Amino acid sequence: MMPEQSVAKGKQILADLINALGGPGYTEVRESQCQGRRVLFGHNGEPTGNIEFAHYRRYPDKDRTEYIGKGRNTILASLIGLDGLDFARGGIIITLYNGDHGWTFDRSGVSELPDTAISDFQEQVKRNVDNLLRLRLKEPGLAIRFGGNDTVDLKQVDWVELTDSQDRKFRLAVDRSTHLLIRSVVITKDEETQQINEDVSIYSNYQLKDSVWTPLQISREHNGRRAVQIFYDSCKFNPGFSDEIFDKSSLSKQGSQALAKKSKN
Repeated sequence: MMPEQSVAKGKQILADLINALGGPGYTEVRESQCQGRRVLFGHNGEPTGNIEFAHYRRYPDKDRTEYIGKGRNTILASLIGLDGLDFARGGIIITLYNGDHGWTFDRSGVSELPDTAISDFQEQVKRNVDNLLRLRLKEPGLAIRFGGNDTVDLKQVDWVELTDSQDRKFRLAVDRSTHLLIRSVVITKDEETQQINEDVSIYSNYQLKDSVWTPLQISREHNGRRAVQIFYDSCKFNPGFSDEIFDKSSLSKQGSQALAKKSKN
């Protein structure tokens, strides 16, 4: 296939994918609110526990996740990827990112997130496939090409490959029948170690939620190792959040409400 044909076919696959996800109903989403649970897997591939969560998002870079721990919980630190939070007696733990700022809330109160956590979040924003499809397809320096045909999870798929101006490579496997996303692969290079990292997401159990066909089950792998599985119970799109929910002040209010509830008890 000539390069021009490859680009045209890649763009057509992306257009079919976006149309299958809901067309304008998908691309015009700016907020999402989902609830469910996350299951973490250890190095041996066995599940090590699960935690309930509620996830509030305003694209591209505002993100609030509330983790609900019941009783003593030793796996939540690994699920969140942060150390030093008080999980021992359950309750609600919140991580909040707003652009280049970030905070956590736990029993000890509100704390600033370390710079490393914020930079990791900002990198995840760039790797996020929804951000890619909704906001970045016309970004300068983004290259698109057809990646061939294949069988993935017993489905016939077309691969489309995208490379951004910072050499992140996205490989998307699109079902040839439904045109829904079956798998995404994000390949990046760690500039410090020169290691090539591969993050895979596997999407299943699509259901129509508001205007969007939504995968209610997502499995994630990192460098060939199963990392986490997400099960959504519900998802809403463009619910109309107040700006406050992504502001540090909302965490202080959360703490005040928790103290008030404790004093009543």
